[in-house]
Amino acid sequence: NRPELTAERFLDDPFAGEAGARMYKTGDLGRYLVDGSIDYLGRNDFQVKIRGFRIELGEIEARLSACAGVREAVVLAREDQPGDKRLVAYLIADAEGLDLGRLRQQLSTQLAEYMVPSAFVALDAFPLTPNGKLDQKALPAPDGEAYARRGYEAPRGEAEQALATIWAELLKLEQVGRHDNFFELGGHSLLAVALIERMRGAGLQTDVRTLFSTPTVAALALGMEQGASGVALQVAPNGIADGCQAITPDMLPLVQLTVEEIAAIVDGVPGGAANIQDIYPLTPLQEGILFHHMMGQEGDPYLMQIVCAFDTRERLDSYLETLGSVIKRHDILRTAMRWEGLRQPVQVVWRDAPLLIEDVSAELAGVDVVSEIRERYNPRHYRIDVRQAPLMRVMIAQDAVHGRWVMLWLNHHLVDDNTSMKFLIEEVHAIQHGREQGLLATVPFRNFVAQARLGVSEDEHEVFFRAMLSDFSAATAPYGLQQSRGELSIGESKRMLPVDLGKRLRAQARVLGVTAASFMHLAWAQVLAKLSGQEDVVFGTVLFGRMQGGVGSDRVLGMLINTLPIRIRVGEYGAARSVRETHGALTQLLRHEHAPLALAQRCSAVQAPLPLFSSLLNYRHGEHAQQGDVAQTAWEGVEMLSAEERTNYPFTLSIDDLGDVFLLTAQVEQVGSAARICDYVQTALEGLVALLETAPETPLAAVDVLADAERDQVLYGWNATDAAYPSELGVHQVFEQQVALRPQAVALVHDQ
Repeated sequence: NRPELTAERFLDDPFAGEAGARMYKTGDLGRYLVDGSIDYLGRNDFQVKIRGFRIELGEIEARLSACAGVREAVVLAREDQPGDKRLVAYLIADAEGLDLGRLRQQLSTQLAEYMVPSAFVALDAFPLTPNGKLDQKALPAPDGEAYARRGYEAPRGEAEQALATIWAELLKLEQVGRHDNFFELGGHSLLAVALIERMRGAGLQTDVRTLFSTPTVAALALGMEQGASGVALQVAPNGIADGCQAITPDMLPLVQLTVEEIAAIVDGVPGGAANIQDIYPLTPLQEGILFHHMMGQEGDPYLMQIVCAFDTRERLDSYLETLGSVIKRHDILRTAMRWEGLRQPVQVVWRDAPLLIEDVSAELAGVDVVSEIRERYNPRHYRIDVRQAPLMRVMIAQDAVHGRWVMLWLNHHLVDDNTSMKFLIEEVHAIQHGREQGLLATVPFRNFVAQARLGVSEDEHEVFFRAMLSDFSAATAPYGLQQSRGELSIGESKRMLPVDLGKRLRAQARVLGVTAASFMHLAWAQVLAKLSGQEDVVFGTVLFGRMQGGVGSDRVLGMLINTLPIRIRVGEYGAARSVRETHGALTQLLRHEHAPLALAQRCSAVQAPLPLFSSLLNYRHGEHAQQGDVAQTAWEGVEMLSAEERTNYPFTLSIDDLGDVFLLTAQVEQVGSAARICDYVQTALEGLVALLETAPETPLAAVDVLADAERDQVLYGWNATDAAYPSELGVHQVFEQQVALRPQAVALVHDQ
């Protein structure tokens, strides 16, 4: 007799209606249906732990049973070799000829890598005990053919071979196998766009969301075969021909304008209709940026300032001439915004838009040129007229003290983002060094406006964001910040993460089959949770904007990024699952990268005028340090002095993935310390990586964001209230001493 086991298995029966009644705990799971019958859901003890991951075998069995050609499925965790526990799937097929390799591929698109069985064994029937139950002990051990091959396996079929060739060329590898993972091989979002572009050139259609969810050659090829591919949007051509002297509504397929509205636009363009190349709407993010510009009275948070120094005036003039050539090449750089008298704002592409250059040497004579020119044209109080193309301005001044010329370059984010600016500077550099003939043909920005506005319907966007946000009512406000209180209070801090931390982070990303960006988003969510007191947080993430683009999306200039909300529940799962859930949320968001932020706001339960979020994460890929150094050395006589950009959010973290290291840049209202925010993010990442390395199923709540030094300060430094006092005296004696010292002081006040 074992009383403790009896108590564990035989429980009080709340349904019997009599005292002392017992019920037996079988371990079976079920639920009552409306008609009173019980729906059997499986067992609650079918959970195993492999490589630190807790796995529900029933979930794998359910996925397998739903696969075509599978009648029944059983999954076990076998340890045929001591210390080597593996998942093994036993199957009964509906018919002969079940392709186990194809089944493995299909399952890999639905489950995390560690949940896909290592071996698949097909049986005619399952062995049963005399009681008719499955005899697990009688299931045969899998032979060598049942296990998935490890290491390199040659691609099969034309699609896999074509994909492997493209991946190898793009990632600069000698060979790529059919089970190789794009992100494990070094791929990231920027390379993903280039990959989709190369695939499209080879006649292979897919989209980035499919790549993120099926990142192996075999799985991606299968997804394309099953129809999970992207079809390029057909964009109606521009109807304004060269030399056109009168523009009519039928010439503008991307926007509906009346004759009167067109006339108002033409009147605002130097040269009239003859100088108008195209007219079309704004992208969703452009609309948001223009709204903030129109509402502002002083300064513009979306105006970027770059300051460079040139050793001679001749070199400066050559640079500006080259910049003018690049402006002529790209439609977006000759674009102005118009909204007065229109039902909706539009962007107007000018045929000729000379760069506006102002020489302010005389005004800055005898002062510190760099400091003065930066302050005089500081975007915190300076604005440009966005109705005048191009949306950039250049101020130059001679710095006689240092024997150089200084150029201040203002560029508006209405027509440029970080990636676009990088491409623009690369083109200037190429032309300056005689490589103009090697530049690729430009792609009209109108194609991406069409993709953003027509690619995914508003109804589909709304369904997605309602599912994400309909029950979210408490806006995440770190430090209580709900909106920016003014650009003057923004503080900035930069932090290069330790190289070792970056390597460990990428190693864990490869284990989980996710991107490093997923780690950064989860760490940022942890920081926001601590600073807002919420475990369920929403913040803005900057989306690349080029994922759904068509031909040329990997090199086009223009404002393609977008800011949209992502919701992360930091206290709901263990560390490993939290990373995977974050990766999944980002993957799903990719299809909606051009959705208007206002639409997402409407889909939430946050009541206007409160913003849905006030914090932002901008994860972007930069150049390797070595490549950047080479480019800088080759540009003789030019020195970058400073580059500043701001957003309209009071709590922002930018992460530059530089290939081998990560650079953090925090911009925070002065109510909080930007340097401290970098501390929090680094501490959160260190804790997250450490958990994944040792105990990946540990709840994420175990990860803190306070570094040891700050924790000691909070717990001990600020609580060091010990003070010397005459402990040998009684209270009445101490009172008498105070009376002697200050006889006129008030001793007590009645009722207080």
